[in-house]
Amino acid sequence: MSLHQASFRVRHECPYRELSERHPDLTIREWYLSDCQVLEITSAETPTEDLLADVRALGTTLHESADESGLHVVTQACLCSLEDSILDRFERHNALYQPPTVHRQGWEHYTVVAFDEGDIRALLRDLEADRDIEVLSKTAIADEQLPHSMLTPVDRLFEDITDRQLAALQLALENGYYEQPRGTSLRELAGMTSVARSTYEEHLRKAENKLLTNVGALLRLVTAGTATNPLGAEPSPTPEQNAD
Repeated sequence: MSLHQASFRVRHECPYRELSERHPDLTIREWYLSDCQVLEITSAETPTEDLLADVRALGTTLHESADESGLHVVTQACLCSLEDSILDRFERHNALYQPPTVHRQGWEHYTVVAFDEGDIRALLRDLEADRDIEVLSKTAIADEQLPHSMLTPVDRLFEDITDRQLAALQLALENGYYEQPRGTSLRELAGMTSVARSTYEEHLRKAENKLLTNVGALLRLVTAGTATNPLGAEPSPTPEQNAD
């Protein structure tokens, strides 16, 4: 199975569109977190006071370097709602988003990867319905060329795992529960906590299940197109096969 990568840019109303149009030398790189965005803002030009004021108004400044050599600012912002966002559309069309999003001269630049070229085409048609869009490239990716940028942000791996579940997972890991042979037992791990064994085990199993679910998309990408099946396992039936 081949992987298919598409890079494209879109234009629509967004808090960063006006800023990047007003300052054409500006580049904004955007990473999505669970409840906000981290922005890296750069320009090779000496920043004006108007530009600095606009950038500082975006959110909480985490780092700023602004002098005659140019501008480099890292800020945390919560301007764009991710509800029903373009990322939701990527997911609906089985396309994996490769961060960051790059904003420049009023355009948002995205790169996605999918297993099926048809999913890429469907996604682009969906976006054309309400956005100006320009496709920059569409390529097939050999399995051995899977880009390192496919690595998912750490917060995505632990999405929806509660603090208690994370604590149970960390305790098990640090005490050799996942080693072979095991360095400890569930009973011993629960004894290190203030909760019953059944409660501790529930936290641990839920953490394991959520972690594996979150990493599933990356696992499928890593194994996509593998010529041999080292376990000799039968492939899972498709929905069409199940219907038969």
